[in-house]
Amino acid sequence: MLTFYFAPDLSAGSFRATALVRALRAAAPPGTEIEVLTTQPNRYSSYAREAPTTESFEGCELHRVALPAHQSDMRGQARAFVHFARGAHRWVGRRRYDLVFATSSRLMTAALGAWMARRTGARLYLDVRDLFVDTITGLLPPALARMAYLALAPLESWTMRRAARVNLVSPGFAPYFRARYPQLSLAFFTNGIDEEFLAASAAPAARLPADRPTVLYAGNIGEGQALHEIVPGLALALRERARLVVIGDGGRRSQLEQALVRAGADNVQLLPPMSREQLIRAYQGSDVLLLHLGRQAAFEKVLPSKLFEYAALGKPLLAGVSGYAARFIREEIDNAVVFAPGDVAAAVRGFGALTLADQARPAFVAKYRRRQISAQLAEDVLAVAAAPGRPAP
Repeated sequence: MLTFYFAPDLSAGSFRATALVRALRAAAPPGTEIEVLTTQPNRYSSYAREAPTTESFEGCELHRVALPAHQSDMRGQARAFVHFARGAHRWVGRRRYDLVFATSSRLMTAALGAWMARRTGARLYLDVRDLFVDTITGLLPPALARMAYLALAPLESWTMRRAARVNLVSPGFAPYFRARYPQLSLAFFTNGIDEEFLAASAAPAARLPADRPTVLYAGNIGEGQALHEIVPGLALALRERARLVVIGDGGRRSQLEQALVRAGADNVQLLPPMSREQLIRAYQGSDVLLLHLGRQAAFEKVLPSKLFEYAALGKPLLAGVSGYAARFIREEIDNAVVFAPGDVAAAVRGFGALTLADQARPAFVAKYRRRQISAQLAEDVLAVAAAPGRPAP
């Protein structure tokens, strides 16, 4: 398994990969050996955690590559990936595998998995968590976007054509893949709700109605979330009605801080990343959970992993999203309001339309438990590993 993030790191990729390893260990035939190649915790520079370079579990070995410190900007992430790729190159040596599984929000981890599979004579199973080429070209200025597309599209094509199976965490990715790679064998195992949030949803905190409700956002503060485009204006519009709390870090945190100062929004509290136990307490102490994505067309295809833990806790949900995520929320999540990304007036109207009370969502929780989704994904991975025939050249 190749994953840029793994426990104790804080990220959707870490939670997903860690749960899948547990599921693979539970479902794999006796004698199966699982090797995990990942990194030292690095998701947020403001949340450093120590982790052993090597760990061993029953039937599993875990190896972490040390990375240079970075601030989650594009240059820092590129430098970190180079160190990861060098570590993978040193690790592979003369090893042989039946299957390489790579979970990737960025194309380069998937491409590294394809290289490792070819080098070791293995089949390749890709778990795609983002449309990197689509997203990066949507964020860059036109001239740079064209250059990025010309460089990355062939790499994406080579990577995908190496795969025996590709899982898409968002069904919204399907049109993109079916149009470009109609020969691919696709699966759809989404993100899900981790056990910590299931326990919290089963025992909601007793709370009195708040005179001044707390609207909470927790997660990455990057270009994709575009919090600097919504939080300052929303805070000003709700100054007499609510307070906002933002928990997290990322490449756009400083831009958000500057936007709040310019706006004079004094009802916003910015907090650093925190452990999941602390985060759950923060969730339980809030009244409304906020989700937001940028206005770029690429984000119309995604299904944010944050949705699953948000929805599990039964809190009212205020979501600035479009496309597939908007449809998913309307169809699957009660007491949730969707507004167009960046539209402060619509967000304010949405806030007023919410019922400010916790409401359990048992059907959603039963459908999207991480444990059962990981178990199904593990069975699919093992089936690909055991299939007869040779891997793609």
